[in-house]
Amino acid sequence: MLRCLPLTRRYVEHLKCSVRNCIGRHGWPYCRSRGKRGVGDGFRGTELKDTNLKLWKQTLLSLALIAVAFVTWSWAYPGAHEVLVRNGLERISLFAPETEADRAGSAAGKNGAGQRGRRGGREAIVVVAPVSEGVVNDRLTAIGTGQAVQSVSVRTLVSSQIADIPVRPGSRVERGDVLIRLDAAEEELAVERARLIVEDAAAKVTRLQSLVASSAVSSVEADQAQNALDAAKVALKEAELELSRRTVTAPISGSLGILAVNTGDYVTSQSEIASIDDRSQILIEFYVPERFASGMEIGKQVTALASSRPGERFSGEISAVDNRVDETSRTLRVRARIANDEDTLRAGMSFEVSMKFEGERWPAVDPLAIQWDSAGPYVWKITDSTAERVDVAIIQRNSDSVLVKAELAPGDEVVTEGVQSVRPGATVRVIDGSQPPAGNRQQGAAREPTAQRSTAQAAGGNGA
Repeated sequence: MLRCLPLTRRYVEHLKCSVRNCIGRHGWPYCRSRGKRGVGDGFRGTELKDTNLKLWKQTLLSLALIAVAFVTWSWAYPGAHEVLVRNGLERISLFAPETEADRAGSAAGKNGAGQRGRRGGREAIVVVAPVSEGVVNDRLTAIGTGQAVQSVSVRTLVSSQIADIPVRPGSRVERGDVLIRLDAAEEELAVERARLIVEDAAAKVTRLQSLVASSAVSSVEADQAQNALDAAKVALKEAELELSRRTVTAPISGSLGILAVNTGDYVTSQSEIASIDDRSQILIEFYVPERFASGMEIGKQVTALASSRPGERFSGEISAVDNRVDETSRTLRVRARIANDEDTLRAGMSFEVSMKFEGERWPAVDPLAIQWDSAGPYVWKITDSTAERVDVAIIQRNSDSVLVKAELAPGDEVVTEGVQSVRPGATVRVIDGSQPPAGNRQQGAAREPTAQRSTAQAAGGNGA
């Protein structure tokens, strides 16, 4: 074909020249540009005849190639029959094989030809799915840290050397049990001295009171002796207090931690001796987003999972709620209380706390139903076999559904397959989802633009 192009161009060029400039009275047109009969050097009548034959051959070959390509497309493309019929080429569509959906559409067309003629077009074949209802913000999950219901750090009130430690680290202690004893030799002597002074003062008061009755001494002397006795008693109490401070006892009942001191160590009031935790109950402190703040009420039930006890669930309730939201993190501090009767939980453990709420209810549609255009996402709603476009706002995406804000109700039908042939107000024919319409199969939900998809996901994340 390429070798014929120069000859064809040459023929066309001289043919134009003959029509414009030559006179037909010489028999074959006389070409003024050449100054002789004919159309150019080396171009005779036989050559023109051969050229005409080659042009016809090229034309026939091109038509044959087009026909072969058309037949190949008709048999290879599953929706060829539907495309030809939709464009008014019913006779040519006989070359294309019919699919199951085409035959179903043809049978429906024969039964309702008159009605379809009045509507003025062919019904679009679609697959629909019902609208359901989904819930968001109905569950809260947060990570918290366990604390003992009561925990104290034991310190001494005086400075002295440790004389004895009668308890073992990690043991269970009751309130008032002795934890350590400090050196108290001087304090014991002071108590004994104060006790002797009290006894002497008491004997003097008794003697003077008997003399006052016989008027041997004045009442003033008796009063002075009584005051001395009272002062001696106070001094005795002070000495006993100093002695008692040499013995450190447990302020609460609980489990004793590892001791930070040993016998013989010199401790002061700043020295921490040990810690005691009351683990009869565990407090879990966690933070919730501010949108859940109104749902945090004391007594609300919670469920906790400990990472150290997989498979076990612990039930409890909210015991305290902070009075303000943190303005930096926009979270609210909450404290829950769970029982620890078997003493299997420890302070400092990590817990996953979950709570249930009523949540917000939204229409849920099949992901394949969501379509996109420049105006945003939308779905095709089918009412009485008529298509209606309904704009939606995506609330949350799930693996099997998409929660949307739209004028949809549970039970409404939306198109999931065949959306390419649906138009507003068009009449459609709904078929079984097991037989998707040929030429309109949707391999997945329509892909929205990246910017729009990011916005939708951000809106859904804020609602979880």
